[in-house]
Amino acid sequence: MRVPARLVSLTAVTAASALLTGCFSATGSDDADGAGADGKRIRLAMMQPPRSGLSPLSDDAFKLSRWSTAETLVKLNAEGDARPALATEWERSGKSWTFTIRDGVTFHDGTKLTGEAVVNSLTEAAGASPKPRILDGVDLSAKADGNTVTVTTAAEDPLVPQRLSSPQLSILAAKAYQGKTVNPVGAGTGPFELTKVDGTSSASLDRYDDYWGGRAKAPGIDVRFVPDGTARAASLRSGEADIVEAVPVSQAAVLDQDLITEVPMPRTNTLYLNTEKGVFKDASQRAAAREAVDAKSIVKGVYEGRADVAQGLLGPALPWAAELRSPVKHTKAGKPSGKTVTIGTFTDRAELPEVAATLQQQLQKAGFKVKLDVREYANIESDALAGEFDAFILSRATVLDSGDPAAYLYSDFASDGSFNISQLADNTVDAALDKASDAAAGDARRKAVIEAEAAVLATDAAVPMLHERVIQGDAAGVVDAAHDPRERELVTADTYVK
Repeated sequence: MRVPARLVSLTAVTAASALLTGCFSATGSDDADGAGADGKRIRLAMMQPPRSGLSPLSDDAFKLSRWSTAETLVKLNAEGDARPALATEWERSGKSWTFTIRDGVTFHDGTKLTGEAVVNSLTEAAGASPKPRILDGVDLSAKADGNTVTVTTAAEDPLVPQRLSSPQLSILAAKAYQGKTVNPVGAGTGPFELTKVDGTSSASLDRYDDYWGGRAKAPGIDVRFVPDGTARAASLRSGEADIVEAVPVSQAAVLDQDLITEVPMPRTNTLYLNTEKGVFKDASQRAAAREAVDAKSIVKGVYEGRADVAQGLLGPALPWAAELRSPVKHTKAGKPSGKTVTIGTFTDRAELPEVAATLQQQLQKAGFKVKLDVREYANIESDALAGEFDAFILSRATVLDSGDPAAYLYSDFASDGSFNISQLADNTVDAALDKASDAAAGDARRKAVIEAEAAVLATDAAVPMLHERVIQGDAAGVVDAAHDPRERELVTADTYVK
């Protein structure tokens, strides 16, 4: 059982801070004490080291985005709608979208942003092996004509602008693509230029004074990768870091609460119930399981209150969902059968085994007999997808790289969905998912998404329990650090340290 955060000894925190002492000496081009002419360099402690040498064609792209060094044609607002970035406007004609490229933008190597440069980056991404995740199942090509770029897909796709907002489709200078791997050093367009990468330990960025959006307020960023959560938290407490991402729940309570921000994540902890075979093939038994789940006690006991009780599959990171949602009509609950059900989950996310143990108690109290099967994710995924469990607990991202939840809903609950752990095959659900997938971006699509969510919930194939949060630490002198549920922004041109 996890020791409550309020009881964690400060000895571990103090010891961990020693791991970081001296780590954040300035490595950029400003003064040795880390201060520039108009502010201090931002010292940033990040959780995961680069996995692919900071290639934007991998998940490392999100680091480049969070450092404001690589940019995309389009960005998303809080609602998930596409807004101008390196492209100023766009229009659709069937399978093609034409984007107007912003004038006056230069890459960090001094070359100019042109239509050809955009096509080069998009073509490299489309032809990569493996493809960036945002292009899974998408056949995309791009062609330049002066300051416009036309992007064409094999099938009509209403989400092309949203796809192009993914950090994995960042636009980099031609020099980035000269080697065997994509090298983003000195090749972005953002307010900060990536100047140095030291393997998986550190990175440095300097302010790019010719940034098209205006001069950044901070002179630079010094990044350290600190996988150990206790050490990351200690770096905030000791003053070794200005911004710390992903503070563990177990450490949050021992930090100054004024220095931490809890950001709702588009991630839902859900109990998937097998609708194809076993006890939960019976809809009334699924309803009984749903009624037995006490999500509030899980949030309080396992997450120490640092999560949100789920009202649906989509949580507070998508604020429009609650506004559109209406009550769901469920099947009447039957009396638990008393038969044994097996719940599977995995150890990779520390809270899930505890969630499973709590659910075991709750379902047993309701009248079910419950066994648990807990393994590493790599060793359990195939069994989960094959329907080998009566129930499965999963922490699932509800918006994928396009910022749109329709793809998640289809993947998890369509009859032919690639991640259909519940083995759900329901014509009403399929029709609602197809409608959501085909709807144009905006209000119509959001309404269709919520209708699809309701159709799924009515089957009790999935019992959403809670929505997770990410805890970010900002030192007292930090101004305007971003707190982004999608984890695309962290340090922006407006962020600085007093």
